[in-house]
Amino acid sequence: MRKSDVVLKLVVLSLLIALGVVISPILRVEGMCPMAHLINIICSVLLGPWYSLLCATLIGIIRMLTMGIPPLALTGAVFGAFLSGAFYRLSKGKIILAVLGEIIGTGIIGAIASYPVMTLLWGKEGLSWLFYVPSFTCGTLIGGSIAYVFLRKLAANGMLARMQRSVGSAGYQDQPSALSDALTIAALGGILWVVIKVAGTAFNLESPAWNAAAYIAPAAAAAAGLIYYRIRKGKEADAKAE
Repeated sequence: MRKSDVVLKLVVLSLLIALGVVISPILRVEGMCPMAHLINIICSVLLGPWYSLLCATLIGIIRMLTMGIPPLALTGAVFGAFLSGAFYRLSKGKIILAVLGEIIGTGIIGAIASYPVMTLLWGKEGLSWLFYVPSFTCGTLIGGSIAYVFLRKLAANGMLARMQRSVGSAGYQDQPSALSDALTIAALGGILWVVIKVAGTAFNLESPAWNAAAYIAPAAAAAAGLIYYRIRKGKEADAKAE
């Protein structure tokens, strides 16, 4: 690797660390930090698993030292960060597998690892091995949805591969397909969830209807993605039959 590539990777890594620290408080509750998973996946795709692991570790340490965040800042980030990058590289550039790696690494492995850490080191009582699985998984789904839509857009116009090559990483061409387009539509639900929650906090919107909208929107997006997939696959099948 050229020295200039290493320097540029470190610059990009520094920017992602700074961004991760700044945006991590958005929608954060104990056991759920969607924006951290967004940064993990983007770093994994741009720089690879080891840089992503370093990024998640440094963000976690900074958050613990400056914001008083418990060790969940590390256990809820490092496993997913590495697996996201590893899955992406092993799949030769499948963005959905980068998201899946984050979900497995954080939602399952990180959540289970958090139990002994929080019990033995932090002294928290009343936990179980699966206590953090629901909140960690929910956080990864939200952050992963945003990352997927963002990265798919970059991949569609070739910008993602150019960005990867510019920092000396392997560039991949994850071509659009019926499945990827359907997943993009479904992933928009995660963005809508964030928008509704942020707007509710900013404007003090606490009505039952507004809170229900935060969950109806992702469900509607998932249904729209499924309908789109079925229609497009049906058209493709008809085209082959002609």
